[in-house]
Amino acid sequence: MRYVVLDTETTGMPVGDGHRIIEIGCVELIGRRLTGKHFHVYLQPDREVDEGAIAVHGITNEFLIGKPRFRDIADEFFEFIKGAELIIHNAAFDIGFINNEFALLGQTERSDAYDYCTVLDTLLMARERHPGQRNNLDALCKRYGVDNSGRDLHGALLDAEILADVYLAMTGGQTHLSLAGDNAEGDNSGRQQASPIRRLPASRAAGRVIRASEAERAAHAARLTAIAKAAGGQALWQTLEPDA
Repeated sequence: MRYVVLDTETTGMPVGDGHRIIEIGCVELIGRRLTGKHFHVYLQPDREVDEGAIAVHGITNEFLIGKPRFRDIADEFFEFIKGAELIIHNAAFDIGFINNEFALLGQTERSDAYDYCTVLDTLLMARERHPGQRNNLDALCKRYGVDNSGRDLHGALLDAEILADVYLAMTGGQTHLSLAGDNAEGDNSGRQQASPIRRLPASRAAGRVIRASEAERAAHAARLTAIAKAAGGQALWQTLEPDA
């Protein structure tokens, strides 16, 4: 499954008051791994950006002078997201603005993103998992141990990258898991197959034991504490008595 993590910034809200998109940021995920492919653009909205919106994302009217308009990038953007599952935090907001931009161009076949994409709203997912708690992106970063130290202001591409990390943490935490390894063998179906276990000769079976340092143990304990806090309880092995 191909996922596109998406975020937008706008001149203000709501879309019904004539507000427009001024930034789009997308990153691609395939197989729970960031591929490095992204789509990012600033847009000239042909209207003033509200002061309140500037306070949130820092994108000024002066900065947007000379930037392309949505019609200039519409085809490229459509091709990037078409057929993907969009991962969006508060999807109704972004989808409403995207649909509006295509509708303003008269592209009715593209004016409902649900016709050519599926959508996963991480805000709704977070509310189900953490009812009664704050579930904005900053709160989720703190809850799941995702670094958002560079997020002084909202930015579509930065927020999409952060949301990708949050989504992976919320849905399992591991960005890549392959029991077969990177050098796995394949069959005629194209699927990876686990390589056979290759046992060492008895003379080489015993390896050198390298024990963790105190600093490494402390870092490990801190990480387990963060995971336990996010999960709402300790892992089973943390409740066991240590060996003598």
